[in-house]
Amino acid sequence: MSLPYFSVVDHMPMLDFMNKILSCFESCFSRKAAFRWFVIITVGLMLRSDKLGVTSVIRDLALKPDCYLSMLHFFRASSWSLEGIRQCWFQTVSRFLPLCQEDGFHILVGDGVKQSKEGRRIPGVKKLCQESENSAKPQFIHGHMFGGLGILAGSIHSLTCIPLSIRLHDGLQELRNWDSPCISNASHVIQMIEDAYEAAKVFGDSLLLLDRYFLSVPALTRLRELTKKGSVHMEIVTKAKRNCIAYEKPSTRKPGRGRPAKKGNAVHLKELFHSHKEKFLQTELELYGKKEKIRYYSIDLLWGQKLYQELRFVLVEYNGVQSILAGTSRSIEPLSMIRLYSYRFRILYEPCFYTNFSEEEALSHSTCV
Repeated sequence: MSLPYFSVVDHMPMLDFMNKILSCFESCFSRKAAFRWFVIITVGLMLRSDKLGVTSVIRDLALKPDCYLSMLHFFRASSWSLEGIRQCWFQTVSRFLPLCQEDGFHILVGDGVKQSKEGRRIPGVKKLCQESENSAKPQFIHGHMFGGLGILAGSIHSLTCIPLSIRLHDGLQELRNWDSPCISNASHVIQMIEDAYEAAKVFGDSLLLLDRYFLSVPALTRLRELTKKGSVHMEIVTKAKRNCIAYEKPSTRKPGRGRPAKKGNAVHLKELFHSHKEKFLQTELELYGKKEKIRYYSIDLLWGQKLYQELRFVLVEYNGVQSILAGTSRSIEPLSMIRLYSYRFRILYEPCFYTNFSEEEALSHSTCV
């Protein structure tokens, strides 16, 4: 697609930056033709005016129709691997962007996206249940389940979420027969933890901000296993459900025989808003771009049936809204946890990253930005 001369001159700094970024991926390809197709497809996805898959790229870049089959072959070529491109993208982001840190931790943001699809025979499409409080959304849909991961860059007052990877996390039971290393048998929650830890290996110690349905025993167990075996440290800050039940630490060893207690008395966290009302602290904190008066109370309790891991719970009350935050690190200050969780809403993915994929794009199981 040809551009007017003045437009090319005006966009030279941006084109130079794009060239510098894309050149970092040349080592991921064993053939130059595959790398050239990678550049064409990447630029086409950035410039396309609609979301009709490969057809949009060919139309908006004014390529010949004969390029359609060659472009489809690129997604199945053996001259590159998705994992190699993903690792290269992590290293490129770490090298070129000013990443935000909190007490020495890089801030990762993860979320799951369910995108409805009309065609039920598209690879990866399955029946999904939407756990949403929005009554306008149907309870069940047929679609794709994506797991998105990003990292925050910039300053505290001007943060941007840089997408790291978006992968299909569910509906791939039949494709697992292909014996592909890209396809995991784990659940969506565990895959999100694993994807984030792979990124943390490149960026260093990280804090992962997640939605409330990620607070589960399998997720915490997998995080503990990865942290124990790996060389980097990763913590989670998430939100707990209103009916969350935690436990006090067990008292001193009871006299006589018997197994020592693993937990103490049960604590219904939502009841603490009333029973511990006098212990709440009041302060002002910048949330979602403006100053808010909040009341908060922090307490360390055990959580998880048969796990009983000690978590830091922060009860927050502002503008009549009550929320319960949970973090695996007890060294993070309560106000930092509140502010960090507000950054989770910076994960604003461009719709074309995870919606309206064509069949050939969905067949590649996941896509890296």
